[in-house]
Amino acid sequence: MALENKLGIDSSAELAREEKISKAKAIELYEGSIVDESEVGKFSCLVKIHKYLFDFIYDFAGKIRTVNISKGNFRFAPVMYLEAALKSIDEMPQSTYDEIIEKYVEMNIAHPFREGNGRSTRIWLDMVLKKELKVVIDWHKVDKEDYLLAMERSPVKDVEIKVLLKSALTDQIDSREVYMKGIDVSYYYEGYNAYKAVDL
Repeated sequence: MALENKLGIDSSAELAREEKISKAKAIELYEGSIVDESEVGKFSCLVKIHKYLFDFIYDFAGKIRTVNISKGNFRFAPVMYLEAALKSIDEMPQSTYDEIIEKYVEMNIAHPFREGNGRSTRIWLDMVLKKELKVVIDWHKVDKEDYLLAMERSPVKDVEIKVLLKSALTDQIDSREVYMKGIDVSYYYEGYNAYKAVDL
């Protein structure tokens, strides 16, 4: 079964194809700014990214989820604690590489939206890295399986994800090619059957 959507699609496979339209929206993000500089690293920034990417398909785009979700054996932040968790994440420092990745890990644990968290949060992370350190991640250099395993383990031990992403940093922050490769890889990471959140 597919998530309820604005297009009236009830096939998961067909919805996955339609979701790829959000890839074009992600490309548009490169062309113009929808986020104020002061919001970069805040949840409000992530809300704008998510809404921009998914508003054409989901009513919940940019809205905090109202159900508990999990992926595999991992349960994301319970709904009852979600708003408090997001406020805490907003207050986390982001002046060093380690601080930024720690913030990214916490946002992944929060998983604030019903769907589309991974894609939105990776764009959000690059915005923070670009603003604070003048670097971004060349996602093309990050192995999918290594990344997914490192993210799965990151709530307990974040050293692995820090090392993995650090090895893929680039100072080509204004490179359209690097950004486009990142968007392509992001959609590859989100294999529809392999990495979907489910309601609890």
